Amino acid sequence: MPSPTASNARVARLVENLLKEPVARWVLPNGLTVVVRPDDSADVASVQVWVKTGSIHEAPWLGSGISHFLEHMLFKGTARRAGREISAVVQEHGGYINAYTTYDRTVYYIDVPSDHVGVALDVLGDAVFRSSLPAEEVTKERDVILREIDMGLDDPDYRVAQALMEAAFREHPYRHPIIGHREVFQRLGRDELVAYHESRYVPNNAVLVVAGAVDPDQLRTVIDEHFGALPRVRQQPVLVPDEPGQLAERRVDLYDGVQIYRAAIGYQVPGLTHPDTPALDVLALILGHGDSSLLWDALRERRRLVESIDVSNWNPGSKGLFYVSLVAETEKGPKAVAATREEIVRICERGFTAAQLRKAVRQALVAEINVRRSMSGQASRLGVAEVVVGDLDYPARYLSRLSRLTVADLNRVARTWLAGGTCTTATLQPKDANVATVAAGKGARAHIEFEEIPVPNGARLLVRENPRLPQVHFRLVWQGGPLFDLPGKEGSTALLATMLTKDTAKRSAAQVALAVESVGGSMSEFAGNNSFGISVEVLPDDVDLALDLLTEAVLHPKFAATVVAREREAQIAEIVEGEDDVVTSARRRLRREFFNGHPLAIDSNGTVESVTRITPATLKALHARLVVSGNTVLAVSGAIRRSAVLPRLKRFLARLPKGVRPEVIGDFMPTNGGGATRLVPQERQQVVVLEAYPMRGLLADDFHVTEVADELFSGMSSNLFERVREEKSLAYFVRSSRVVGLRTGMFYLMAGTNPAGAPEVLKEFAAELQRVRKGRVTAAELKRCQTRLKAGQRMATQSNAACSAHAALNALYGLPPNDRAFYDARIDAVTIEDLARFASTMLAPENAVRLLAGAVGAT
Repeated sequence: MPSPTASNARVARLVENLLKEPVARWVLPNGLTVVVRPDDSADVASVQVWVKTGSIHEAPWLGSGISHFLEHMLFKGTARRAGREISAVVQEHGGYINAYTTYDRTVYYIDVPSDHVGVALDVLGDAVFRSSLPAEEVTKERDVILREIDMGLDDPDYRVAQALMEAAFREHPYRHPIIGHREVFQRLGRDELVAYHESRYVPNNAVLVVAGAVDPDQLRTVIDEHFGALPRVRQQPVLVPDEPGQLAERRVDLYDGVQIYRAAIGYQVPGLTHPDTPALDVLALILGHGDSSLLWDALRERRRLVESIDVSNWNPGSKGLFYVSLVAETEKGPKAVAATREEIVRICERGFTAAQLRKAVRQALVAEINVRRSMSGQASRLGVAEVVVGDLDYPARYLSRLSRLTVADLNRVARTWLAGGTCTTATLQPKDANVATVAAGKGARAHIEFEEIPVPNGARLLVRENPRLPQVHFRLVWQGGPLFDLPGKEGSTALLATMLTKDTAKRSAAQVALAVESVGGSMSEFAGNNSFGISVEVLPDDVDLALDLLTEAVLHPKFAATVVAREREAQIAEIVEGEDDVVTSARRRLRREFFNGHPLAIDSNGTVESVTRITPATLKALHARLVVSGNTVLAVSGAIRRSAVLPRLKRFLARLPKGVRPEVIGDFMPTNGGGATRLVPQERQQVVVLEAYPMRGLLADDFHVTEVADELFSGMSSNLFERVREEKSLAYFVRSSRVVGLRTGMFYLMAGTNPAGAPEVLKEFAAELQRVRKGRVTAAELKRCQTRLKAGQRMATQSNAACSAHAALNALYGLPPNDRAFYDARIDAVTIEDLARFASTMLAPENAVRLLAGAVGAT
């Protein structure tokens, strides 16, 4: 076994090799910077326009959210294209278009099959720089963003984060929300948008980034065609005031109708290019990244004061925050905050070890590899280097600093910025803080297939050699979820999945976390409606460790009573936390109302009452029933040598207890609709409107029809989106979604609106469903949906993790592991008549269950 130091050196060399991969950069005569990263490992490309303007550059409209407003408006039309045509042409070519605004930049991007890069360049060049900003759309979009502001007010995590920013920054524009203050935002009109666009959206203030299967030399002509004629514009510099040093502690406490205590603690730290930044990043990893981190171990595992705690070093500009966030039971909240601060001081004064440094550096190095899993990630990394730092070589310089860090560096930086530094604390607590009672496609390189290896005991082994990145992903899956939970103990398979990543006969939970995180790897669990499982991802020279961890987890789980109690408490806290989000709580209530006694009425996490009943004996019995050879699939993908790893994988699976896949319990089609409407009043700003219908499940012959239908009702070019959001400005979000079981499920429409808009949203739902029932979907609409689904499937399976999950779950459910080869044909086979038949039989008015949650008292 190589030493950690030697192993880290090898990882550093791997990362250095990735950083040396070619990147082309040039500047057009008009000042536009172009960065192109060729990568032909997948037939996908990401085209991104980074405009160097964000919420901190908005003077004289500071605090208005004009950057974010403009981001929304740029897809509303140009002289060449109407607003709807922009998203339509992208989807027709299999692309995905979106944008986002941050404090210091606004980014517009299209992820697209690489043979359509020219389309993406054309659309972005036209929409970003030549938008017509139609006056009628300004009024509509203002109403949409007001709904988005309401969503932020209803989001507890957003509120506590924004409260921290406002308290921690007194001078710097970071104190203002990116979306803007409602009162200031409402005063913006088209004139302000036009002036801001003309002054900031100019080629000499933008960067074009392309990553994917492209040739930089061939792109030059296309880029010149779509961007070269843009005129260079003289820019007025924007003064961004620096934040003075914080001399005293600050605190803000918010109280609202939430059910759990949230807190954020911020320490003022220097900006991204400061020499101490690598050490601060490493300190964040050591203190609060993963289950083996120091604060997690001290405050969650040993003292049991928090349900979750996380640490990050956020410093994109000249000043930043070393940010600690935690969630705790209400009665433990104040003590948890005090203990967190005390623990940070104690750890910093005690100092750090060489092992802790090696582990965190390893994690940071692996992160450099992981970010390159997708073309979009590669493009984003280049954008940050060019736009935020101003140096494409910054990742290499950062890596160099990181690799030279010493324990003495960590100790100095920790004592400078954390142990002796003042901080700002923000909390969000229930109104009555004394009561914390919980109420009861194309190209062989893009389609490397999995090979199935026979295993005599009935387990299924899938192996895929993919040397693109130096990593290996292991995924174990079993049938489980609500259909397999015992009545009254719903959520037990989700808790079982969690426990498989904790204590074993050989290692404690802390030792498991330390072992995998020390090599920069990850171990995680998942649980859904039909299955559960665990995964491990490591670098190739840590395969032995991964197999050791999986063997212990699957064959020798401990189910220690104290650990079960702790994780049961955490699962309950997650359930309670979800009730603070109006959309999550509304979806849960819809499931209960719709399925009405069917196991799928409760999601995989269970309820507070059901999880409370789960004991170690419950989990042991469930483990004995489900973790058997006939119910097990293991998928492995990555930089492996088949001949070397196959014998070990077979030996591992051969040790599984023999058994067959258990029968599905409670399999029937819900029929309790009747067009009923339920009202769920809550103290919220918005109303969530949901309308649910039955559908057949994952194993149905017509399942792909539901996928096309889901795409038809969702997305920026959908007729429903166009009517509800664009034409009538009734909602910030409107789309469809599904709860998918093996043989049954729920298809539902949803929207977030204001109280007065709920009846009109329901009318639009009815009109759109009737349009589909009558077969009035156009051929162009259907083609866009099919193209988007096929391209989305390609984009969603770029990583080893995603491919392993897809293949393993398919095999588990009795579907072809490599069905990506058949996916396009199945989607293309769906017709307008199929959609009409599905809408007429399943989405019939008499089957509907409607639910309105939130500020329904005002409707």
